[in-house]
Amino acid sequence: MNRVVITGMGIWSCLGTTLDEVRASLYQGRSGIVCDEKRRQAGFRSALVGNVPKPDLKPLLSRNERNIMPEEAQYAYMATLQALQQAGMDADYLAQNEVGIIYGNDSAVEATMHSLDKFRALNDTVGCGSGAIFQSMNSTVTMNLACLFKLKGINLTASAACASGSQSIGLAAMLIQHGLQECVVCGGAEENNMYGIAAFDGIQAFSVREDSPAEASRPFDRSRDGLVPSGGAATVILESYEHARKRGAKILGEVVGWGFSGNGDHISTPNVEGPACSLANCLRSGGVDIRDIGYINAHATSTVIGDQREAQAISQVFGDYRVPVTSTKSQTGHEMWMAGASEIVYSMLMMKNDFIAGNINFEAPDDVTACLNVIPETIETHFDMFLSNSFGFGGTNSTLIIKNVEA
Repeated sequence: MNRVVITGMGIWSCLGTTLDEVRASLYQGRSGIVCDEKRRQAGFRSALVGNVPKPDLKPLLSRNERNIMPEEAQYAYMATLQALQQAGMDADYLAQNEVGIIYGNDSAVEATMHSLDKFRALNDTVGCGSGAIFQSMNSTVTMNLACLFKLKGINLTASAACASGSQSIGLAAMLIQHGLQECVVCGGAEENNMYGIAAFDGIQAFSVREDSPAEASRPFDRSRDGLVPSGGAATVILESYEHARKRGAKILGEVVGWGFSGNGDHISTPNVEGPACSLANCLRSGGVDIRDIGYINAHATSTVIGDQREAQAISQVFGDYRVPVTSTKSQTGHEMWMAGASEIVYSMLMMKNDFIAGNINFEAPDDVTACLNVIPETIETHFDMFLSNSFGFGGTNSTLIIKNVEA
């Protein structure tokens, strides 16, 4: 089968809006979490959120183009611009070649709500607006990006809860491996408005450590009290190795393994068996020995049960090998549908720059998470392969292994 390589990355997150900014934030252990007073006034139990800047698309796109793009599509557009530029793919290249897109997204709540509010207020469907249908569909990101960048290959949205971004990369890699596509734009996007996660706040899933926002997200720590929502977008460009070499692209890394599984259990409470199966499947698919993994970017969102079950799954698969583990969600909060893609970008930045960003706010494990080798502060170290976990509601699990390539 074809080798699958990464030739471009882009990011728009609470840690920064360029790769350099994000790399510096990771290394310095800077949190992107703030308190949003508007959420408190609106009736949220927790006002904590990732501080994601809103992009200014006016210099880049026409009014008509902007009017059919909800918040998450705007983030994805900015991340994809960066990734295509790093990959050396300009408008002429995209016009002359078949490039596909598979992007993770699992909500368009704000756009849907606003269009229906207008309909109810006017008692007339015309009030929804001509762009409402394109903003409110779950495939809004892929439909917008495919048209804006003139992408002629596969056009598909991966909608798999918090595994969406990871599944998009796995699916794209599989198509390339089997020769069905030479190049695919993939990633994940998440709307960062209050409406998209209001129901999540309603089930008391969020941290209420509002007196110290930067310390609120505490994966694996015994004093964690819930996750912090965040958003943005991350894009990676995948190509076959031969395709990348033929066009002279700089190769950043290689996707060597993808594993997935379903828990077949509770809709929101994870078990150990499902995640462990995803990990084992990923290692097996890549023919990777556990001791070749130099770092794990855990899914760990800072919930009590979720972190414990993942810790048990990692321990079950890795045994007595004390692989370094962190969750970058300690800095970013939970980027939901984006997380599986952004955490590949974060981990790639660490691998290419010889450090592991610390799991900030980790002071002491609980009785279960003590089985892991959690790195609390940034360390300078070299590794050539990492594993990234993404698990979501409904028991959907995805695991990726990425190898360093110096070419």
